[in-house]
Amino acid sequence: MTLSTLCYVQKDNKTLLLHRNKKQNDVHEGKWIGLGGKIEQGETPEECVIREIKEESGLQLVEPKLRGIMTFPNFKDHEDWYVFLFTADQFEGNIIDCNEGELKWIDNDKVLDMPTWEGDLIFLKWILENKSMFSAKFVYKDKKLMDHDVRFY
Repeated sequence: MTLSTLCYVQKDNKTLLLHRNKKQNDVHEGKWIGLGGKIEQGETPEECVIREIKEESGLQLVEPKLRGIMTFPNFKDHEDWYVFLFTADQFEGNIIDCNEGELKWIDNDKVLDMPTWEGDLIFLKWILENKSMFSAKFVYKDKKLMDHDVRFY
């Protein structure tokens, strides 16, 4: 089981997305996704997301908001991934070059048009609609979404 974070940084009706186009053998290659990464030993999800956003974008998050917890069974390397999903609209600093891809502010009304995972389009819609906290499961097979389930709180 892998524990990780994912964050969508927002400002001025735009969302910061990462076009994954720099890493070799990247499961996310070519997709536009949020920022985040694996939780390290001893870290809370909040500590992880703050660290990951700083490393990947140069931005220092002030108050990330936990929006959901997602399960991706058997997603990568035959492992289940558990992802703590955050949004953030309070941050300091300036965007830096990311070694994983190109960072770009995308207008919120265009976010769902960006090439990404099928499941991401589902939970991004919930984020953009400001739905309540949720727990969701997204089942993929051969990089295709087979099923999903959600419970809102």
